[in-house]
Amino acid sequence: MSRVGKQPIDLPEGVDIDIKGNSVTVKGKLGELSLELHKKVKIELDDNKVVISPKDQTKSARSKHGLYRNLVFNMVKGVSEGFSRTLKIIGVGFRATKKGNDLELLVGYSNPVIVKNIEGIEFEVPDNTTIIVKGKDKQLVGEMASKIRDIRRPEPYKGKGIKYAGEQVRRKVGKAAVTATAT
Repeated sequence: MSRVGKQPIDLPEGVDIDIKGNSVTVKGKLGELSLELHKKVKIELDDNKVVISPKDQTKSARSKHGLYRNLVFNMVKGVSEGFSRTLKIIGVGFRATKKGNDLELLVGYSNPVIVKNIEGIEFEVPDNTTIIVKGKDKQLVGEMASKIRDIRRPEPYKGKGIKYAGEQVRRKVGKAAVTATAT
């Protein structure tokens, strides 16, 4: 049995959960999220704790048990606290600005790159080289941060580009350093 799946989910104050069959809806101060659980997983509410368990002991039911527990946990955390992902821009002249709800990036291309905002996602630009992607859905936040990073991935020689905060970029030795040591 899944070690993660065995743990009950505590509902924080202000979060309501509605269970109808295999459909789960979580409401909180940041909004509402819903999920359709797999038919081999059952969900129960016991005095402000959500317990998810497999319906039988088949391998497929046990494998989905921990997954759906984490998905419901992320929904509860998302509607109560929200999720965020921070990106850093490195490079001379590279910067980000917020234009309305959209994001404008100047990252070395001839024209600025406009990233359109999608519903449920919010951008913050505290300074020219920092982007914070916020939202209640963890998957959407991660997906949007990944799309922004893919616009100009950090390159290995100078490290220029867009990277996640805390990400280590593996640097390569340039051609000049190799010829200097060969002679």
